[in-house]
Amino acid sequence: MKVSPNLDREVELSSAFLEVVERAAIACAKTVGQGDRKQSDHVAVESMRATLDRVAIDGRVVIGEGERDEAPMLYIGEQVGIAHAPGGEADGREFPAIDIAVDPLEGTNLCATDAPNAIAVLAASERGGLLHAPDLYMEKLVVGPSSKDAVDLDASVAENLRAVANCLQLRVEELVVIVLERSRHSQLIAEIREAGARVRLIGDGDLSAGISAALRGSGVHAVMGTGGAPEGVLTAAAMRCLNGEILARLVVDTPEKEARCRTMGITDMTRSYRSADLACGDRILFAATGVTDGTLMQGVRSFGDGVRTSSLIMQTHPHRIQFIDTIHVTDGANLRAQF
Repeated sequence: MKVSPNLDREVELSSAFLEVVERAAIACAKTVGQGDRKQSDHVAVESMRATLDRVAIDGRVVIGEGERDEAPMLYIGEQVGIAHAPGGEADGREFPAIDIAVDPLEGTNLCATDAPNAIAVLAASERGGLLHAPDLYMEKLVVGPSSKDAVDLDASVAENLRAVANCLQLRVEELVVIVLERSRHSQLIAEIREAGARVRLIGDGDLSAGISAALRGSGVHAVMGTGGAPEGVLTAAAMRCLNGEILARLVVDTPEKEARCRTMGITDMTRSYRSADLACGDRILFAATGVTDGTLMQGVRSFGDGVRTSSLIMQTHPHRIQFIDTIHVTDGANLRAQF
């Protein structure tokens, strides 16, 4: 049977991006529990960038560590991949044009304090397939497949919770809603509890929470609140693969923030986005590796001859979701076995 070139390329990119997040997770796992969130993030960024530059792509970072003046590596607009490697490695060859969203360490505080759900994350699409968004806050509502067409960002908290409960054939009192534990969410938390649902507060990691909301049997039914726009785009990529939904709106409350949006081509400051707007590409790939133990994946585990990682790879073409356990063995050679 002849394998199509597109399928060959999808397999190659899936394997390459898996290695990107695995190496980033292994790098920052060495800093787990040391209390230095900046150092944890720094080593994750350095590792991810170095590995990305060895991938056979013409890559562009559309979601990164910030705008260029604020981030020395993996800034928004940075070019990565062999096509841009110094020293002429490209050698005149053409490479697929790929847009990339990265969070080298989602949950820097979680890593620094050895708390659950720190992960290394990457999403990718063909050029133009991921929203080129500024690093602002974003209102978010994340639900699973059965509730995706029943909720509305402009509806009240109680109305959305009743809609989710009806879709899941549950009582509102049985719903679990994850909210970031921030002072700005005090009113939201009160409204969720007043409606009768239960609130699960988290310190960081709303991306992992969003994925959990889209997985049946996770015990999480929705994620609500305001968080980072970069994490919103990454969540949208995951929702495209999981058939879940994120409803989102950028928080643009100053002229300076509006100007930043306009430089990135965003002209409607009140627009309500869905996953297909934030991650509109035909071919979406999402990769994440656990740094600390979490709901979805185990953290990096060391043993005498190497380390073991737990990863999640999702794609829209072919549409599949894979949980991958990898043992990285070092014994003079750099051996790698997947189970």
